[in-house]
Amino acid sequence: MSATSPEPPRKMTPLARREQHLAWGLLFPTLAAVSLVVILPLLAIFWISFKPIGLADLRPPVAVVRENLRGSGTDMRVEYRVRNSSQDKQITNVTLSDTLPEGLEVVGPLPEGCTLDGRAFNCDLGTLPGGYNERLRLPVSAADADAMEAAAEGSEPNVTGKGDNILTNFTFTTENFARVFDGDEFWGVLGVTLFYTVVGTVGALVTGLFAAMLLDKSFKGQGILRGLYLFPYVAPVIAVAFSWLILFDPFSGSANALLIQMGVTDEAINFFGEKPLALIMVTVFEIWRYFPLSFLFILARMQSIDTDMYEAADMDGASPFQKFWYLSLPQLLGILSVLFLLRFIWTFNKFDDIFLLTGGNAGTRVLTVNVYEQAFAVSNIGAGAAVAVVIFCCLLIFAIFFFRVMSREEGL
Repeated sequence: MSATSPEPPRKMTPLARREQHLAWGLLFPTLAAVSLVVILPLLAIFWISFKPIGLADLRPPVAVVRENLRGSGTDMRVEYRVRNSSQDKQITNVTLSDTLPEGLEVVGPLPEGCTLDGRAFNCDLGTLPGGYNERLRLPVSAADADAMEAAAEGSEPNVTGKGDNILTNFTFTTENFARVFDGDEFWGVLGVTLFYTVVGTVGALVTGLFAAMLLDKSFKGQGILRGLYLFPYVAPVIAVAFSWLILFDPFSGSANALLIQMGVTDEAINFFGEKPLALIMVTVFEIWRYFPLSFLFILARMQSIDTDMYEAADMDGASPFQKFWYLSLPQLLGILSVLFLLRFIWTFNKFDDIFLLTGGNAGTRVLTVNVYEQAFAVSNIGAGAAVAVVIFCCLLIFAIFFFRVMSREEGL
């Protein structure tokens, strides 16, 4: 029995080649937009994470000059206030040039390093150290009122110089990551983030699944109930967050008043100000706010399942739990896995909910809140970018693990 020889690869026809070029041409705008919106900012975050950048370093050091006409009569002078915008970075090769208006005459000595050629006034200021702030005074006299008015309006002086921009130079450091991983603070924040993400994601999926099962059958008022289910998701986050804060306020909240009247507690409970209750509350808020998304997708998938197998299961005497476990759940695994992936990524990146509810206090500080605090509260942009890189790496590891597990399940 002769072995079959492998089939030679087919050559691409001119028509197929043209179609391929056309497809790439149509995809190019989308790929370019994705690169500009996603890839370039991501590369910038990685670049900044290895830079010792503070909030004040976002603006590169430049020489700033402001011109004013001071005095009157014989004691009149043009003042150029020159300063370095940076407090610690120097600016080299600084020059100042200006054109004096007609009718204005220089009557005194020129500042050091300055020359006057006709109406052209030039100064070579050399190197300006960090925090430099000096005034260059040029004694002048005006021939008449028109000349004084022209001098008061003045021409815009031009200043040049070269300063080291920490954003674009090739000075790198690992201090940002050392600061992130230093001590037990990071691991505590990571643990809070994982609890908030995993419990919030699973809770939203389970709640959405039960809500979809309740509304899978047709009954009177079904449409109204579906609309009410969607309210937490479509309502503005700032509105629902402050509603929860008012409802669970320890001094005037309705929840505390009800618990005290029922005898559940003797004193008011600070739901969003005590550990670990605050973390539980923000997680419950996450579940309540985002279960409608899971509800919509799961309900749509449940209504597309063929009902014949349920009728057959009824004839065989299957219980409701058996029908759910052996018939419904296998059909829902695909949409549940996709929802788990999306909800995990979105919840891991969630910032606004926790920031509005607790500000990251009382044991609710997650990695995204840590990015904000490092970048803006502490004014360390590099450390904030390092935390953002850690978030990206965590999500990348999760995505790789998730797709490997899913591909293995599909192989089975």
